[in-house]
Amino acid sequence: MVEQVKIMRSQLGRARGLGAARAGTEHWIAERVSAVALVPLSVWFIVSLLSLLGAEQRDVAAWVRHPFNAAMLLALILATFHHAQLGMQVVFEDYVHGPQRRTAIVLAVKGAALLLGLLAALAVAKLYLSPDFVAAPGTPTAPSP
Repeated sequence: MVEQVKIMRSQLGRARGLGAARAGTEHWIAERVSAVALVPLSVWFIVSLLSLLGAEQRDVAAWVRHPFNAAMLLALILATFHHAQLGMQVVFEDYVHGPQRRTAIVLAVKGAALLLGLLAALAVAKLYLSPDFVAAPGTPTAPSP
C-alpha cells in the first residue's frame, strides 16, 4: 500500500519557487529595455536613410564605413532581432499547446533570430571592412572623369 502524503500549503506557497514569476519579470524587463533602445536607433536610421535618398551605391557604402554609422547599424540590428525574438517567444509560449511543440518552436525562433541577426551584422561588417566600394562583376560603372 502506498500512503499519500497530504501537503498543507496555501496556493501561494505552492506557486512559489516554480520559476515563472522570476523569468517572466526578467523577460518583461528585457522587452521594455529593447523597445526603449529601438526608439532612438530607429529615429537615427530613418533620418539617415532620408539623408541618403538619391545617393549612389558608392556613397552609401562610404557612409556605412564611417565607424559611428557602422556601430549604430550593429546596435540597431542587435536590438531589432532581440526584441523581435522576445516578442515572438511570448506569443508562442502563450498560444502554442504542448510543451514539446512549444519548446521546439521557441528554439526555432531563437535560432532564426540569431541566424538573421548574424547575417545582417556580417553584411555591415563586410561593408565596413571593405577598403573601397568595388562593383560586382557585370555591374555597369560610371566612367571616371
